[in-house]
Amino acid sequence: MTAESVEEPTGTSASRPRRVHPAWIVALVALIALIGAAGFRAAPGVLMLPLQDEFGWTTAELSLAVTVNLLLFGLTAPFAAALMQRFGIRAVTVTALFVIGAGAALSVFVATPAQLILTWGVLIGLGTGSMALVFAATITDTWFATRRGLVSGVLTAGSATGQLIFLPVIATSAEQIGWRGASLVIAGGALAVVPLVWIFLRNRPSDLGVGRYGEPAPTVPPAPRPRGNAWGAARLAITTLRDASRTKTFWAVAIGFAICGASTNGLIGTHFIPSAHDHGMPTTTAAGLLAVVGIFDIVGTVFSGWLTDRVNPRILLAAYYALRGVSLLFLPNLLSAEVQPSIIVFIVIYGLDWVATVPPTIALCREVFGDRGPLVFGWVFAAHQIGAGIASVLAGIVRDQTGQYTIAWFAAAGLCAVAALVSATIRRHPAPTPLS
Repeated sequence: MTAESVEEPTGTSASRPRRVHPAWIVALVALIALIGAAGFRAAPGVLMLPLQDEFGWTTAELSLAVTVNLLLFGLTAPFAAALMQRFGIRAVTVTALFVIGAGAALSVFVATPAQLILTWGVLIGLGTGSMALVFAATITDTWFATRRGLVSGVLTAGSATGQLIFLPVIATSAEQIGWRGASLVIAGGALAVVPLVWIFLRNRPSDLGVGRYGEPAPTVPPAPRPRGNAWGAARLAITTLRDASRTKTFWAVAIGFAICGASTNGLIGTHFIPSAHDHGMPTTTAAGLLAVVGIFDIVGTVFSGWLTDRVNPRILLAAYYALRGVSLLFLPNLLSAEVQPSIIVFIVIYGLDWVATVPPTIALCREVFGDRGPLVFGWVFAAHQIGAGIASVLAGIVRDQTGQYTIAWFAAAGLCAVAALVSATIRRHPAPTPLS
């Protein structure tokens, strides 16, 4: 992160220069929080096989718990964004981390699919939904006036970094001490970052007497933050959806992002490891390949953020979806018991493309919907997770009925072609669409 010289607010003694703008500190803490909350994102693909071995549950039953998680992960996001506006970023983030930790810890006691749905699906879904990509969008818009694409790319990469850190640990833990021990690792990761968030994360620049990064410090005292309640936050989220849904751009972005979720979290994130296992690949090896996706995801997302500050986001989205679709067409022929160079090429390409779609999508929401961009992105992200949830269940059914995932991979490739076409045709907006 670049050190910046920023003047103290007018009226302070000697106007001492501040070497690092507080926005960068907040962004760093947000990044660490996203990493800590990402443990569960690495878990389903690793823990599905141990759960099947112990309880005899079908792939479809386990996929249902993952689907509930994915749906709540997305549907919670717009309400979490509204709650952050009403009650502050820090309070919502700390609460979310506690809920994630509780859901992961309680999952060690499950004995039925319904209990797994309650822990994996409901509790962890609500917690991770509040720490979803809308959290990155809120931090970016609240604390940064410039370099927004880069910052959103770095924060988005936080989840990939968490996956990179947790995936091998969870896979090894599940193999050596069992899936229950792996669940406690997830709980520990979420709870470990709570003190850091509580101490260092601030709700808005005016709390520290500064402007956003790239803006001058405020010269008048900030207006007090409006008091609100949960119902007020819910109304704000609903009215934002009502107004945004009247525009064609919202539906174009939401459809594209739903396909994005289906082809990442829903399919590869949930079913790549079981699919590779079907071809004779050890679970830990397949988990290692997904960890490599995490490495290149970091690179691709940060670079995508940099590009978003410079290139039309519509062009970027069309290119990303098209590349993803072509990659999925080749996947059924690349899986085998051994790690071949061809599957490494797929992993690298898919990793670079994994969530590279997020910075340009956030930029489009900001361009079209202005100050309500983070809230609108929350609903777009909900579409992402609805797509992921549907794909997770359907892929599990395809596997149970046909004994393989080939149809699911080809269907996802076709959907990516649709997303590329829809994204390329989103029209330009000279000014943000007013939302009443």
